Amino acid sequence: MKSKRQLQKENTRKKILETAYQIYSEQGFSATTAVIAKEAGVSHGTIFVHFSSLDELLCCLIQDFGDALGSEIHRLAETKDNIEELLKAHLDVLARHEKFYTRLIAERSLLPEEARLSFSNIQSIVAYHFNKVSERENNTCKDIPVHLLFNTWMGLIHYYLLNKDLFSPDTPILERYGSELTETFLKLIRK
Repeated sequence: MKSKRQLQKENTRKKILETAYQIYSEQGFSATTAVIAKEAGVSHGTIFVHFSSLDELLCCLIQDFGDALGSEIHRLAETKDNIEELLKAHLDVLARHEKFYTRLIAERSLLPEEARLSFSNIQSIVAYHFNKVSERENNTCKDIPVHLLFNTWMGLIHYYLLNKDLFSPDTPILERYGSELTETFLKLIRK
């Protein structure tokens, strides 16, 4: 059984990560730990009791995000029988994290290497499930290598997310264009 102190420490760490997620979603990864500490209601030094450096905070945050996203994609993919259902489920997951995910793709090169690797793992999980579902549908899709299908899908999503200001400045991009992106992609790949 955990002591009151252990539970408090875990809750503080969780609060820091949740706050960092919100701050980075809104301000980008250049936001300072001082901003995170203030918003989380902890001292600046408390962040470094839980994370030895800013890099560790970023890596833990992106790893936790990737684990949650990956398990959600995995759970959804296991229940989807066709590519259309998987694409819709993928967009639903991304829509719930649109601001943070957009920051990840826009600012990935600024992140520490370990955090970039976590991002690559997120993409690998999605690619794996995309591949599994497309194998079940191999008679309905054009004869296009699955890696090109996946990269085209991701490129389409990333293009719209990164250019939100052009397409949908006041509305979440996946809310506005998700159905259209899915329908268009399916028209491109189906026989």
